Amino acid sequence: MFGLEPSYSAKIALEVFKKNKIKNILELGAGLGRDTIFFAQNGIYVHAIDYSLSATNIIKKRSEENNLEKFIKVQNYDIRQKLNFDNQSFQACYSHMLFCMALTNQNLKDLNKEIGRILKKDGINIYTVRNQTDGDFKKGVHRGEDMYEMNGFIVHYFSENKVKKLLDGFINLNIENFNEGSFPRKLFLVINKKK
Repeated sequence: MFGLEPSYSAKIALEVFKKNKIKNILELGAGLGRDTIFFAQNGIYVHAIDYSLSATNIIKKRSEENNLEKFIKVQNYDIRQKLNFDNQSFQACYSHMLFCMALTNQNLKDLNKEIGRILKKDGINIYTVRNQTDGDFKKGVHRGEDMYEMNGFIVHYFSENKVKKLLDGFINLNIENFNEGSFPRKLFLVINKKK
């Protein structure tokens, strides 16, 4: 859907990871692995999880084709469940547009709490979400809260206030507006640090 080139957010995340000497991350909603492969090619150990079994199989295949198996672990998983990792297992967490999937505010709060649990002290959580300046916001069928369905796909749109409400256990380092794709999608890139 988004091609094989790394996303803008992955390039920014890599700079943050290098600056903070981060070598192992959890990637949530890895999709077909365009960012997973990019991180691994830059020496980051990635545990990539996605709800789609076909997506995780594609990441496995691509990691083998690129001789990156030692850097990438892949797992099929529903992030609405408690994350099956020990406390303080990762230096950072990264997700590109996962938070803006069909997740309720409570799902998001629960996920944020789990991310805080599995991150080491001063761990970094970087995520992107479509924001309320996006051209599709309030179009399609309203599915509750800030979610709208178009063409069978539900998107949860974020305001800056919603980003700030997800800071329990974290401090915000940066919120950046950026565009992606030819539409373009309007997104926030959020960088948080565990307290």
